[in-house]
Amino acid sequence: MSLSIKPSQSCAFDQISLGEVMLRLDPGEGRIRTAREFKAWEGGGEYNTSRGLRKCFGLKTAVVTAFVDNEVGHLIEDFIMQGGVATDFIQWREDDGIGRTVRNGLNFTERGFGIRGAVGNPDRGNTAASQLKPGDIDWDHIFGKLGVRWFHTGGIFAALSASTAELTVEAVKAANKHGTIVSYDLNYRPSLWKTIGGLKKAQEVNREIAKYVDVMIGNEEDFTASLGFAVKGAEKLDHIETAAFKAMIETAVQEFPNFKVAATTLRHVITATKNDWSAILWHAGKFHESRPYPGLEILDRVGGGDSFASGLQFGFLEFNDAQKAVEYGAAHGALASTTPGDTSMATRKEVEKTCAGGGARVVR
Repeated sequence: MSLSIKPSQSCAFDQISLGEVMLRLDPGEGRIRTAREFKAWEGGGEYNTSRGLRKCFGLKTAVVTAFVDNEVGHLIEDFIMQGGVATDFIQWREDDGIGRTVRNGLNFTERGFGIRGAVGNPDRGNTAASQLKPGDIDWDHIFGKLGVRWFHTGGIFAALSASTAELTVEAVKAANKHGTIVSYDLNYRPSLWKTIGGLKKAQEVNREIAKYVDVMIGNEEDFTASLGFAVKGAEKLDHIETAAFKAMIETAVQEFPNFKVAATTLRHVITATKNDWSAILWHAGKFHESRPYPGLEILDRVGGGDSFASGLQFGFLEFNDAQKAVEYGAAHGALASTTPGDTSMATRKEVEKTCAGGGARVVR
């Protein structure tokens, strides 16, 4: 059984994402607290999938987000344009001159090394994206008139404010109505929910969104926290992540029969720079597992899960095949972890070589 995906010739875009895009400031091998210079990138959990699909896999993508109309906002826009992602649906907000009422988001990120884990220090209060609300975006124009094959958003954007939660519900309903595949990355972050209702609010919002999702992405912790599922006795099983995920999905699809796919990466952290990595996907009553990547050496782990999500989306959009989707996702996420920044620097040829078990010999 395959997904019911619109043909590319009938749509202006293969994929569109909804989310906040921040300016990432990276001290490289150093620490935020002692840095004297930063490398600037762009990044955002939902947007990263659109950039990966465009830059690595050559699909037509766009992002729905908002920025302040100032130099920082246009710097982030410039990064997005360099990545080839369409900027047609960016909302611009007037600069108040000081950032008192609206700002652009910043994300200071350390990569980590060895026993020292990666650290993210976001500065995203009162951002333009967090103030997006229902009615701001003409979804019927995007999904109905222009046409979109796949829509992706996630739990990070939904947690930014009460209005972004409402906007996410509005968006997934509209995508559903127009026959666009909807994927959602649960991406539960306690820090984002703690001042707007905590775990109870997270579950309330995510369970409403889940009613309109075709492809749900998240590990067993995400499903437990965001959707309220728990698998009794899972802690006694061997290979806890795989077993717990399988048990969780079997429970989840009974309550949400609209889930056509559920997927997650499986990561065992040995050190910040060495992880065992693989992925698993459920579709049409069957589980599909990627080839494993034991002892994967990590340069920058941030964005690995987003690159998994974009590889998964490509596997369905290009082949409509569950096994290819999990293999492309796992390989793309692994390769993204070997380069700096939130977004993938891999090529489709490299992903396909990795899927096939290709090694790291010099390419000449």
